[in-house]
Amino acid sequence: MQSIISINVGNTGFMLLCSSLVMLMTPGLAFFYGGLVGHKNVLAIMMQSFISLCWTTVLWFCFGYSMCFGPTIGGIIGDPSTYAFLHGITLDTIYKGNDAGIPLIVHVAYQMMFAIITPALITGAFANRVTFKAYFLFLTGWLVFVYFPFVHMVWSPDGLFAKWGVLDYAGGIVVHNTAGFAALASVLYVGRRQKVELKPHNVPLIALGSGLLWFGWYGFNAGSEFRVDSVTASAFLNTDVAASFGAITWMLVEWYQQKKPKFVGLLTGGVAGLATITPAAGYVSLSSAAIIGIAAGVICYFAVALKNKFRWDDALDVWGVHGVGGMVGIILLGVFATKAWNANGADGLLLGNTTFFFTQVVAVLISGLWAFCFTFGMLWLINLFTPVRVDPAIEENMDDAMLGEEAYIS
Repeated sequence: MQSIISINVGNTGFMLLCSSLVMLMTPGLAFFYGGLVGHKNVLAIMMQSFISLCWTTVLWFCFGYSMCFGPTIGGIIGDPSTYAFLHGITLDTIYKGNDAGIPLIVHVAYQMMFAIITPALITGAFANRVTFKAYFLFLTGWLVFVYFPFVHMVWSPDGLFAKWGVLDYAGGIVVHNTAGFAALASVLYVGRRQKVELKPHNVPLIALGSGLLWFGWYGFNAGSEFRVDSVTASAFLNTDVAASFGAITWMLVEWYQQKKPKFVGLLTGGVAGLATITPAAGYVSLSSAAIIGIAAGVICYFAVALKNKFRWDDALDVWGVHGVGGMVGIILLGVFATKAWNANGADGLLLGNTTFFFTQVVAVLISGLWAFCFTFGMLWLINLFTPVRVDPAIEENMDDAMLGEEAYIS
């Protein structure tokens, strides 16, 4: 009877809804990436997202949640055995991270959806070039040695970064910065495609994926409050404000550069704005969210231009949008954070808190460097056992060569 009374039905229902929204982002990402690649490589790139949806769930059930939120081991990782196979989690177990009154199984589900989409983001960088077996090994190793430790360090109360005072509302470090710099390492290790596709094959598919991502992102950011209150509402609106300003800014910059407004540019700018506001959504004002969106549109656009100048074949601009966006968002959180909008947050550089600002900078540098170095080394190690890169002859027709299936039957 006590457990029933202690459960807050409103907060629990809201968090189940947010979990569903974040889950929807992974199919949305599959559509977004699927539209960007060639028409004979659609299924291969989409399957990588759906494999993450399934395999990450298995790992999360077996030991992933425990590694993220179990009792700390040196502030780096949680004890893998505490919640292994979700042992000890019952209907009566309440999440103790705050007083929201949600069952622990809801926290397990919500955080699992984050774990699913994060490595899926990386797949856009090495589109058309990586074997399925190598990707499966990559997915496993990256979750265990990059994602799970950084979740624990940032979001577990006993984590190293949390003890330093690092803030990351919904995943600027944990999701976007680590995935983006892992993507850059993947690009540099795997190398360029034989034939770089300059045009997406299906813009409406990109728009569909972008819309699903944007919709799901409300659960991604607003849900990170783990309850319904005024901070939840501000995080929700900040998400839309930053995405909109990011989309318009990217479109205007590209319009000036290329003399025509681009629909794909508008969509990409929206995603850049979403990625950049993610770490700050629940800690900054609405006007700061608009500034962050504008910064995302400008900085991420020119990060992609820099990538093109260096001829890095980041096929779907994962580093430029997510890596740089996450990094910028964490740093701007250090600038614009204010306790006036979240008493549990911090005051940033504009309010005289230089310590918090430099803590954010150090955290983003450490996370980006580790994600880059480990990813590069892991791909090298995987290649000793099974080829990472596909035969160049099948790069333009991965669907048939690897899966024996076709997205479009003529």
